[in-house]
Amino acid sequence: MSRKRVFFSVSGMSCASCARRIEKKLSLLDGVEEASVNFATEKVNVIYSNDKIGLKDILNAVESLGYGVVLKTDHIKISGMSCASCAAALEKRLAAVEGVVEVTVNFPAEKASITYLPEIVDLNFLKKTIGEMGFKAVIEDEWKEREKLGDREIERQKKLFIFSAVLSMPMVFTMLMEIMSIHWGKMFMNPLFQFFLATPVQFIAGANFYKRAFKALKSGSANMDVLVVLGTSAAYFLSAANTFFFGGPVYYETSALIITLILLGRFLEASARGRASYAIEKLMKLQARTARVRRNGKLLDIPVEEVKVGDIVVVRPGEKIPVDGVVIKGYSTVDESMLTRESIPVEKSEGDEVFGATVNGSGTFEFRATKVGKDTVLSQIVKLVEEAQTKKAPIQRLADLVAGYFVPAVVGVSFITFILWYFFLDRGNFTRAVLNMTSVLVVACPCALGLATPTSIMVGTGKGAEKGILIKGGEYLEKAGEINAVVLDKTGTITKGKPRLTDIVLPENASMSEEKVLILGASAERLSEHPIGKAIVEAAEEKKLELLEVDNFKSIPGRGIWCTIDGQRVMVGKLSYIEEQGVDVSLLKDFYFKLEREGKTAVVMSVGEEAAAVFAVADTIKEGSKEAVAALKKMGLKVFMLTGDNKETAEAIGKEVGIENIIAEVLPGEKAAVIEKLQKEGYRVAMVGDGINDAPALAAAHVGIAVGTGTDIALETSDITLVGGDLRGVVGSINLSRATYRNIKQNLFWAFVYNILGIPIAAAGFLSPIIAAAAMAFSSLSVVTNALRLKKFDPMYIFD
Repeated sequence: MSRKRVFFSVSGMSCASCARRIEKKLSLLDGVEEASVNFATEKVNVIYSNDKIGLKDILNAVESLGYGVVLKTDHIKISGMSCASCAAALEKRLAAVEGVVEVTVNFPAEKASITYLPEIVDLNFLKKTIGEMGFKAVIEDEWKEREKLGDREIERQKKLFIFSAVLSMPMVFTMLMEIMSIHWGKMFMNPLFQFFLATPVQFIAGANFYKRAFKALKSGSANMDVLVVLGTSAAYFLSAANTFFFGGPVYYETSALIITLILLGRFLEASARGRASYAIEKLMKLQARTARVRRNGKLLDIPVEEVKVGDIVVVRPGEKIPVDGVVIKGYSTVDESMLTRESIPVEKSEGDEVFGATVNGSGTFEFRATKVGKDTVLSQIVKLVEEAQTKKAPIQRLADLVAGYFVPAVVGVSFITFILWYFFLDRGNFTRAVLNMTSVLVVACPCALGLATPTSIMVGTGKGAEKGILIKGGEYLEKAGEINAVVLDKTGTITKGKPRLTDIVLPENASMSEEKVLILGASAERLSEHPIGKAIVEAAEEKKLELLEVDNFKSIPGRGIWCTIDGQRVMVGKLSYIEEQGVDVSLLKDFYFKLEREGKTAVVMSVGEEAAAVFAVADTIKEGSKEAVAALKKMGLKVFMLTGDNKETAEAIGKEVGIENIIAEVLPGEKAAVIEKLQKEGYRVAMVGDGINDAPALAAAHVGIAVGTGTDIALETSDITLVGGDLRGVVGSINLSRATYRNIKQNLFWAFVYNILGIPIAAAGFLSPIIAAAAMAFSSLSVVTNALRLKKFDPMYIFD
């Protein structure tokens, strides 16, 4: 029996009874021998039998009580992986490390995301473990400082290929001449000369294949390198034996050309995979490199990494804003299109927020830094895209399962091929049996299977980020393509979420002009905190009207306000309230109710004893909402509108944007129940909301889509976030999901079909080892190239 002790931190305990509750829960678990919880230090100590219960079960038990387990997640760049089997083996090895809770290794992205208990295991140990497997580990921060690492790897692959090709070509040319019965140059035909050409290819150009294969076998796994080493070694050593001992035919060109073709494939694949991660590079390049800060009365130009929270940063015309902050002096306009997708520059003055990587216009201003480094909005977006690219889609599980058993199965098939050919099909022909076995080993390609899903997800999530659609991972890309109903929250999603004055209606034979009425109304409402009052004041400010002094202001909650302006009583409020004060409102009643029926909120203003005007305020429709709804319906999706407004108001908004399915008068706490009800009716629901008040509903839906504005990106509460807040992004996210999922299925189909057909054809003797190597290289490259087609896909094409 394996007895283990685990020690970890817990968050969320409020008193000693919390600690006792955790202790009791853990003690009841089968396999836990002892559990103690220290409330003061917030630490848990558990002794358990590893044969009966796993670490994850213990952590899940703590979390099931509503407490949090303190975990750390690190993203590590890994170089040296040659195929998906390497990633699978590394994932398995890291998952076996005590203290590691979750690990995902992404082969095409060359990254690992590791979640672990920092009390049990540290980053250095994880790096050491990765190193023992024969790979190099670089922590995310170091990786960003070494941006040229990938370029150096591509250059290395290129040099190896050229070296191998130069030595292989004479042998290949000689082979072709021999096939055409053209005899030339006895030296080139000499087996000893070919031996001296092939040996550097085998053991210098091919050295990494041997190293990685040895380390894979040493760690108890098998990968693509094992297949290459077995196949090329068989051809090389058979030729060497015939050269020095038996005098039979030699096949040096076979082993050399296999290595050359595979190196070419690796070089092209590395180049293509580099292009697959273009989105992150593009985002990182948006960042300013330097900042001008005011310190000790001096202006200093410093690297952006050295800016601290609280620093005063000076921004001149045309410069990039280096970090996030709040303007304290000056005025300008800022191009925030990289965040909001809005092309119109935003005015910035004292008190306004500014964001790193956005571009200043023609003004100069100073701001106080509030978020720097990893905390800026841009860094959060980059982090989300990076994490999304390491998360696997459910469809990838089948490919991972197959890749895990693939190499041992291929080795077994190659051995059977040799036995069948040598003992039965061409009895005693050792050379033919070896060559057919080599073809099987070389043609098999687990890389294509391993690249099929993650490469498409890398490109898809990157394309989404480019269009302001932030997708948390492959799972949500897959789910978004499967939805058949979209529920749109009204306020802040379909509408702007900010009431605006839409109508001013005067009675017949009015004694005052519309401008005078607006001045009086805004002056009266200036001291009001009500959204309707604020909308009236904002309308006057937009027209730059000069407001009047107010005396004796009084607010009657839920009814209206009254005050004195220039000695006259001015009241603004509900029609019933104004009537109760003895004012004749008969000339305005019809207008008042007509505006209410249109879904607007109406108030009456009286001046003295005269009903002077009706103001109508409404939450205006966002630009693009109507087009988005029409596009969703065109795509065959059922569209619902969810709101807490009364039915009449909701139906008026629904009619304006083209939504027939209205769910009105729903309290915020009831929204999740509405989503669950729709799911029970058979709908796969995407919930679209602002991500702040709709968190439970977003979590309950199959896919939660939050609309942000760049300044308020709900990265934590949603599966997909629309940075610009434009509802058309919902259409884009679904289009992108469908296109990516379709691309993944194409890749998997090709990868499976290639291997299902290629291995039997090679085993049957219809494929030479050289053609098999070319086919294998083409297989991986074709999958990556097909995924790269997504770069040209425009998820917003429906609006062109």
